[in-house]
Amino acid sequence: MNMEGRKLVICGDPLGDGRAGHGTYEENGKVYSVYVGLAEEKNGMHFVIPLSGIYNPKKGDGVIGRVEDIIISKWLIDINCPYQAALAINEAVDEFIDLTKSDLTKYFNYGDIIFAEILSVTKTKNVQLSMRERKCRKLKGGRMIKVTPSKVPRIIGRSGSMVEMIKHLTGTQIVVGQNGLVWVKGDNEDIAVEAVLLIEEKSHISGLTDSVKALLERRMKESGVAVQARETHEEQNEAQWGETYE
Repeated sequence: MNMEGRKLVICGDPLGDGRAGHGTYEENGKVYSVYVGLAEEKNGMHFVIPLSGIYNPKKGDGVIGRVEDIIISKWLIDINCPYQAALAINEAVDEFIDLTKSDLTKYFNYGDIIFAEILSVTKTKNVQLSMRERKCRKLKGGRMIKVTPSKVPRIIGRSGSMVEMIKHLTGTQIVVGQNGLVWVKGDNEDIAVEAVLLIEEKSHISGLTDSVKALLERRMKESGVAVQARETHEEQNEAQWGETYE
């Protein structure tokens, strides 16, 4: 089955000659798929995008996490994967902190939701986070949904086009983590969430952008606040830093 130049494959399917890229392996001069997913070939290298699976943390990824514990000089963060991440004080706070006198909960408390960048990942999957990038911050209010991590690029869209369309038509703020967590905040959260889940469900089909746009326009028309939402989004645009992680 071909989908926009890609083909649906299962584990062990032969992909042909060439080099093995992400989601593939080479054996006896042939390349095979590791996953059930969408296969494509670029300049002689084969790739497979998995259709499901857990998040595998990588340096530079933007992730959404929840503060699970606080230990002396760092916060332990659940980032929706088998490996717990740590956020050290020097990667979260610029000022000097006297640990004998300071209460770290005034910065990030138990249960707080944050958007952070993965600073490093060791071979034993020791994950270190950083809050030093401009996009990183605490996420207050709103709601969070979980999607398949491999579907995140489709939700974001080319150069952020898909998520920007959702934000514009619903007047919501949206933060997408590479770890499969999406934070949505605004008066039309339910509509924005419905659009995100549609993308996850239909990520493999062509013409998805048009389908999502039609859904959003229909739902916003039914709610009777389409114009207001667009105006709200424009007013917030200058005040919001880039919520979309690419």
